[in-house]
Amino acid sequence: MVEAVLFAAAEPMTEAALAARLPAGADVPALLAMLAAQYARRGVQLVKRGAGWAFRTAPDLAEVMTLDAVDHRRLSRAAVETLAIVAYHQPVTRAEIEEIRGVTVSKGTLDVLLEAGWIRPRGRRQSPGRPLTWGTTDAFLDHFGLDSLKDLPGIEEMRAAGLLDARPALAAYGARAADPGTLEDRETPEDEDADAGSGGWDGA
Repeated sequence: MVEAVLFAAAEPMTEAALAARLPAGADVPALLAMLAAQYARRGVQLVKRGAGWAFRTAPDLAEVMTLDAVDHRRLSRAAVETLAIVAYHQPVTRAEIEEIRGVTVSKGTLDVLLEAGWIRPRGRRQSPGRPLTWGTTDAFLDHFGLDSLKDLPGIEEMRAAGLLDARPALAAYGARAADPGTLEDRETPEDEDADAGSGGWDGA
């Protein structure tokens, strides 16, 4: 029953949602562990993404599943950096994002990430003005193939990938706010336009 429900689900399902579909007293964690073990060496695997469980293609078969498709517009630099700040510093307010980036965050930037389903409101900070805070979603973990936020790349991994050399601001994200100094980044008009009119994204 668990296998059938997960195959039919359009998105990852939590253990509580699965329990609601099963007979009373079903040991959902044990059933998921057994099912994950059965699929461990198959082309499709059962994985946990945040609080949800879903079947996904085995990582080593990614090339086989690659298809030619329309190339969607990439996220702008502003959107990528904003997403990184939210991921590493959540829950974080818009003002805090602007302080880290050193530049005003446009409404279009947050709208793009919100529409993608990668960020969500996380409540209000108990401070003057009670500003809204933002955090990532399970859809963010699922899209980037992460089991949890603990799997986010660290500063050394980002440096090895060349991200820190190309974008100095990302050093603060990889270090998880170890050195929250003022950044000298500047958002360009092109970034603003890309966020306001983006109709797609590919996570690059």
